[in-house]
Amino acid sequence: MTIDYDVVIIGGSLAGRYAALTASQLRAKVALVEPTTNGAFNFVNAPYEFISHHALSHISNLAKQLGDAAQIGLHTSCADNSEKCQISVDIPQAMLYAHGVVSNLQEQHSPAVIAAQGVDVILGNGQFESSPHLSFAVNERTLRARNYLLATGSRPAIPEIEGLQRTGFLTIPQIWQARSRSTPPLQWVIIGGIPQSIELAQTLVRFGYDVTLVVEHPNILPDVDSEIAQLLCSQLEAEGVRVFTNTRVTQVRQIEDKKWLQVGDKAIETDEIVVARAQQPNIESLNLAAVDVKWNQRRLLVNDKLQTTNKRIWACGDVIGGYEFVNIAHYEARVALQNALFFPRLKVNYRHIPWAVFTNPMFAQVGLTEAQAKRGYSPDEVIVLRQFFKTLSAAQIRDETTGMCKLIVLRNGEILGASLFGAEAGELINVVAMAIAQKIKVNRLADLAPLCPSFSEIFEQAALSWSQQKLSRNLAWQECLESFFDFRRNSKF
Repeated sequence: MTIDYDVVIIGGSLAGRYAALTASQLRAKVALVEPTTNGAFNFVNAPYEFISHHALSHISNLAKQLGDAAQIGLHTSCADNSEKCQISVDIPQAMLYAHGVVSNLQEQHSPAVIAAQGVDVILGNGQFESSPHLSFAVNERTLRARNYLLATGSRPAIPEIEGLQRTGFLTIPQIWQARSRSTPPLQWVIIGGIPQSIELAQTLVRFGYDVTLVVEHPNILPDVDSEIAQLLCSQLEAEGVRVFTNTRVTQVRQIEDKKWLQVGDKAIETDEIVVARAQQPNIESLNLAAVDVKWNQRRLLVNDKLQTTNKRIWACGDVIGGYEFVNIAHYEARVALQNALFFPRLKVNYRHIPWAVFTNPMFAQVGLTEAQAKRGYSPDEVIVLRQFFKTLSAAQIRDETTGMCKLIVLRNGEILGASLFGAEAGELINVVAMAIAQKIKVNRLADLAPLCPSFSEIFEQAALSWSQQKLSRNLAWQECLESFFDFRRNSKF
């Protein structure tokens, strides 16, 4: 069989484009298959939805900051300075700003730019063929490669709730389109506990909407440190979001011009419903069954080398499950490509890969939580270091004192994980991620000598706290030894 490419990447996501460029830089002969919708190239939508959302979230944060400034006398555009200034946001203008951000990024990753890097970009919908040899058929072409990489992304999974389909709902990519209606929704109910649903709830409430968030899990997010999750939940509630945790929506009905939801034992009225739950992979049209690739409702099945049940087909990004995080998808793409193009020896290790919820303040996490660490190690070996943002001069200056840094370490100083909730958490978490990846112990964080004032000082404080605890433990141990020997000396035996 003639091999046309080293790797064929079936894309439709940012991870696919990143993988194609990475493979090209590794001097591989690579093809990128980009799907189309109704015959048109679908470059504008799914891959950049999260960028558009973050841009709108940034505007809502600025509006809140201006409102806070007005209340302390720093904003003087009110007709009467004795009045409380009301900061409103022009949603169409905000949408134009978000569209501009997306357009700038699209130019950097356009098909022309990717093709200029030596990637054979093919626009069209195709499927795998197993006979006479494994190949991928698209646009009446048969692409043959040593290996294939699936990076097709995912889409929202719709829950089976009585009356939901009949009543109607939106998914996160559709919400801002609702603003173009003649009577845009003022009340929103968001179903689901994923990072994007939490970010959306805060953004909408800061734009002045009435927002309810319904989460099935006991915490606002699963697998999150419960102490930090409570802080995040309290922040949303303080801003006006009604949060229902450990609660299910059992029924949806349309009554006149309103939608009604049965949320636990309460009936809630709303203008619009947003479904923001787990994703399901975009794989239906790929004919995977014919090439022995297995999957379930939520993800493609892969091993720890990101190889599917067909040893020549690999996968990365949210098509293999998990939250939609670009940094994680890029990490998986690098591992999968190294294994597909060279000797397959690399295994994914998510212990040092951070992730975040882009609220304000931000939540970020890497490694193990306190509960996970105490399940995996002896509880006596696990030490929890807490430092609060209110102790930082930078936080006081910027009036961003809400938050906490929680480091999980072993007695020998090895860092197992960290959870941060506060200003600059998205940048601070990278320091801990690097420390975990490089096996840097917590006491070395005291050697950073961070700028003052800066939020990085919180690590220096955490390292000093660990040293103090270690000294206290050593003193306690010495006292125990001294007591023991005193007893032996004074004993008749």
